[in-house]
Amino acid sequence: MDVRRSLARLLGIGAAAWLVSTPIAGQSPAAPQQPPLIREGAAEKISAHVYVIPDNSVPLVPNVGIVVGSKATLVIDTGLGALNGGAVLRAVGKVSTNSELYLVTTHVHPEHDLGAGAFPPATKMIRSKDQIEEIAASGLDMAKRFAGFSALHADLLQGAEFRTADITFDEEHTLDLGGVTVRFLAMGFNHTRGDTATFVEPDKVLFSGDVAMKLLPSVGAGASLTQWLTSQDRFTALAPVRVVPSHGPIGDASIMSDTKRFIETVQRRAAELKKAGKTVDETVTTLQAELAPTFGASPRMAGPIRAAYAQAP
Repeated sequence: MDVRRSLARLLGIGAAAWLVSTPIAGQSPAAPQQPPLIREGAAEKISAHVYVIPDNSVPLVPNVGIVVGSKATLVIDTGLGALNGGAVLRAVGKVSTNSELYLVTTHVHPEHDLGAGAFPPATKMIRSKDQIEEIAASGLDMAKRFAGFSALHADLLQGAEFRTADITFDEEHTLDLGGVTVRFLAMGFNHTRGDTATFVEPDKVLFSGDVAMKLLPSVGAGASLTQWLTSQDRFTALAPVRVVPSHGPIGDASIMSDTKRFIETVQRRAAELKKAGKTVDETVTTLQAELAPTFGASPRMAGPIRAAYAQAP
């Protein structure tokens, strides 16, 4: 399919096509939305070996990472469907001449993983065993939900499949791209069961996925808030200089300390209100009002509060 013709056709769909009412995949979309398309020619160099295509705060668009060594290049996240995956590959071609290409995703939600079909067959896909098990358990259920948002989303996801792993690991894997060592970390169940972080060692750049963002945490159903705190400590121990989340602005280690402070506050207050006999709905209403001046008013706050209430003694 000719990319420019396809893009023109997709953008011909009316603005109502990208109105999404429910927060999905770690974001709280505002209406009307921009189409979930990765920007062409937008890659920014943020360190000696790392480029980022920023999401520009567009819902269902990830911050895409490109790490360039002397012999190989690594891509982190793909965008929604092959059309976006193609945009990522064109960005790679502008910053790297390496023929050896690796791909990893922060988690298996469609806008992070289902652009992999555009990548060359020789690309080596890296997955934690947790990701592989999550794909086996849920398959393309989330992709089908996304495809129901609009004709645009359905078109972008047409024929999308999860790419089979070429390299698998349990807890951690190290890869040498040629003078650039990267570490892949299986983070446990935080936002999803297969959350995977990437740390570019010489540059001290951390790709944290949805596990550490300036946005409030999006806690996966059934995930432990204690695991979220453990993950923040694990990230902090890496002493990153730059933190690139899945969505939203790039930051530094303060992202983890802010996330930890929010979770600890929610845990403490939810436990107090539960002990005082408040219902979960009362607790959500109370804490949303109480914490908004410090952490911002957001519908995302309800999820962590409900998790904290359920997990409190």
